Amino acid sequence: MPALPEDEALELLRHGELEVEGRLMDASNATLRCVITLGDTVARCVYKPVSGERPLWDFPDGTLAGREYSAWLLSQATGWGIVPPTLLRDGPLGPGMVQLWIDDELQSDDLLLGFVPANKVPRTWRRIMQARDERGRPFVLAHADDPRLARIAVFDAIANNADRKGGHVIDTVDGAVHGVDHGICFHTEDKLRTIIWGWAGEPLPDEGVEVLEKLRAQYAAGLAESLSEHLTPAEVGMVSVRIGALLRTRRFPSPDEDRHAIPWPPI
Repeated sequence: MPALPEDEALELLRHGELEVEGRLMDASNATLRCVITLGDTVARCVYKPVSGERPLWDFPDGTLAGREYSAWLLSQATGWGIVPPTLLRDGPLGPGMVQLWIDDELQSDDLLLGFVPANKVPRTWRRIMQARDERGRPFVLAHADDPRLARIAVFDAIANNADRKGGHVIDTVDGAVHGVDHGICFHTEDKLRTIIWGWAGEPLPDEGVEVLEKLRAQYAAGLAESLSEHLTPAEVGMVSVRIGALLRTRRFPSPDEDRHAIPWPPI
């Protein structure tokens, strides 16, 4: 299915008829792939009903869909378009999150991150950790030194993303790199878990600083109010705190040595 302009995608997600194709069995919560149709416009989307969310000890029940939508609101505010078009609406299993599906033919074959044989890591890539496969062969978890991934690293730091696995990063043939699966973001405690640690402690690029300054202004101009419809007041407040902290240091965050900073499984 062809890519849709953002305004058409949002109209489709808002008003289209959902038909469930199947369930993604590897997902922790109920995650359904649907065909969505509005007139002559047809696409696929992910539908995550609130009724299918598994309780988590550290996040309030029934809030994951709202966190996914909040991540899209934040992504829109950055101007980077990291999160695909996302809305909250009713569906076959009740209220939930719907997000435009990125079909296989729209995805790029370029390798940006993953486990690479230790002797074949591209010279410019950022190494994160070492590992061995079931036969004892050495591998390295690494990612490209790519500004599009650096954008996601900044975005995740603001959103406090607790689950940036490699499979949650999708690069497309039009040159974009998207992030998906943001149900466990925006906690008040530091829970940043990601495989994109390659710039840890290094200065932020100028673009990152400019976007953070823009976000600080947008936070007061309406972003905080929009987020408050889906997050607790304390969680909304911590978005501002994290933006301010990044602007003070002007550096990428570093992993906390007192807790697991890489999600499992990493990919």
